[in-house]
Amino acid sequence: MRPRLLVLSGPLKDSTIPLSEREVTIGREGSNAIPVTDPSVSRKHCLLSWHEGRFRVRDLDSRNGTLVNGSAVEEQWLQHGDEIAAGDSSFLFLLDEDISPPEGRVEFEDAHGTTETTIIHPRDAVYLQPDRLSKELPAGSSVARNLNALLKISRIVHAIRDLNELQGQLLDLIFEVVPAGRGAILLADRESHQFNSMFARMRQPGRSPLVKVSRTVARQVLEQGIAMLGSDVAGNDDLREVESLAASQVRSLLCVPLTVFQRVIGCVYLDSDTLSNRLTEEHLQLVTAIAGISAMALENARRLQWLEEENERLTVEISQERSLVGEGERMKDVYQFLKRVAPTESTVLIEGESGTGKELAARAVHRNSPRASKPFVAINCAAIPETLLESELFGHERGAFTGAASQKKGRLEMADGGVVFLDEIGELAFALQVKLLRVLQEREFERVGGTQPIKVDIRVIAATNCNLEQAVRELRFRQDLYYRLAVLKITMPTLRERRDDIPMLARHFVQKYAKRCKVKPRPISREALSALVNYDWPGNVRELENAIERALVLGSSDLILPEDLPESLLERPPAPEMIEAKYHAAVKELKKQLILDAVEQTQGSYADAARILGVHPNYLHRLIRNLELKESLNSALRDLHGRGLSGMPGGNA
Repeated sequence: MRPRLLVLSGPLKDSTIPLSEREVTIGREGSNAIPVTDPSVSRKHCLLSWHEGRFRVRDLDSRNGTLVNGSAVEEQWLQHGDEIAAGDSSFLFLLDEDISPPEGRVEFEDAHGTTETTIIHPRDAVYLQPDRLSKELPAGSSVARNLNALLKISRIVHAIRDLNELQGQLLDLIFEVVPAGRGAILLADRESHQFNSMFARMRQPGRSPLVKVSRTVARQVLEQGIAMLGSDVAGNDDLREVESLAASQVRSLLCVPLTVFQRVIGCVYLDSDTLSNRLTEEHLQLVTAIAGISAMALENARRLQWLEEENERLTVEISQERSLVGEGERMKDVYQFLKRVAPTESTVLIEGESGTGKELAARAVHRNSPRASKPFVAINCAAIPETLLESELFGHERGAFTGAASQKKGRLEMADGGVVFLDEIGELAFALQVKLLRVLQEREFERVGGTQPIKVDIRVIAATNCNLEQAVRELRFRQDLYYRLAVLKITMPTLRERRDDIPMLARHFVQKYAKRCKVKPRPISREALSALVNYDWPGNVRELENAIERALVLGSSDLILPEDLPESLLERPPAPEMIEAKYHAAVKELKKQLILDAVEQTQGSYADAARILGVHPNYLHRLIRNLELKESLNSALRDLHGRGLSGMPGGNA
């Protein structure tokens, strides 16, 4: 073992420093064992020490920190091959004799051109010109023809992104060199190993586009990863019995696997129904080579297609989930406001109680603005400690404070070209309000610890659930910043101010959470809807959303019933305009009578009564509360006691 440091960068670059079994310091001062004349290195930067047969490195409270393999450390044991960084200098810690510096490092140097240089343009390369190459091979050579086809396919397939276009081009190119009458490309699902993408093409476009493929042959190729040739289907005992081949009068066929990283993703199938165009082993070899060239292109095109479809699906899903719901007059005013302000570049202030949909309104502005394709960066000013919020907003330079081991972009910089949504802006510290004011005025800022101004092209949308005008009067919020933010201002209505939207919102959340929680969506009973409409909703739409999710998960009937809702919703009597239908009223009375009879029968034992009714005791207690039966039960039990039936285990509901 020969411990040493190989200097990779900095003033001591390319030198090798042996390490002894004693403490070795690295720093800018000349008194260090390894002095480094680098202003980014502290006077006493870090210490390497030997202990029980191992080396460890310890940071000596340096200004820019000590990094091991890119991560800032205070103290860490070293292993062979670790890279230590101190300022702009880096060292490779080596123990073994036969290890050389890591490969892959590239360094540019200025040099004068050589006297003899050969230059060609890629389009002039011989091996990228199939027609020219074929002319240089013997006339009529099948090798020339096949090589020409392979080069043409290789050049074309990697230039096409659309899956259907790629498959069509590939089969057309195969038909140029293989006398097949029909062809198909079959791609399999990775999980189920079933063919989920099938593309067919005929040599003669006028013929029937239906290509019948032997499932037996295709499955064997897919599962075993082998190429198959049936040059004489009628003379092959196995193929002759395949009904699809007999029905199509197939004379010869071949099927080769499409393999990507030792995984078969599908196959290419070709057949011929004439004896004069029999498929041979030469064709099998050629199509196998074509499959090898094109498999990755097909996989990439399929993956790209899936990603585009998934992106479109998720965009629609997110748009639906993040869309405002409601058709009442108050919401119509909101929609009209958002429609008018979205195309502009003005700053928007959205006020309203918590849970009224302020961020949804901000996203609606972004989604319908010219910046819709650019980032929407949201930051909650109340959720991040004041000491970290400045760095989150504006970013920081390396060494700006303890732990700032590298440069970091802030949220404002990340949102360049797009929208910054500042939620709970009223909680922003006074010192940061000054910096934000400069951003709104000049669209520029400096990172923490930086000196260079950074220009950004952003639109600011702010939201608050407090009264900013009152905060200005109380000197908790800067007046000039308030006027900059409130260029366009709207107050989101509370849910109690838009009760006519509650049924629509409730049904929307039923569909949303039935899908998310993997349960069957259930209609909301009239009584439950009455409770929802009659409640004041201090938590607004967010509280309604939680109530519906709870009802879907905990409910056990085919309807969402009042007893499935949180108890706080049931404390208020039903609204007078929501009169129960006769059927529901009758069901409710029947429930009451069944419970009264069961409790009387068990002489006050709720556990036994629940057993008779076939429900859980806790559920029985909920029914008693929701149906307001407590007083009736107490009265019935007093009557029982008065008649001499004193055994009342289970006492109170």
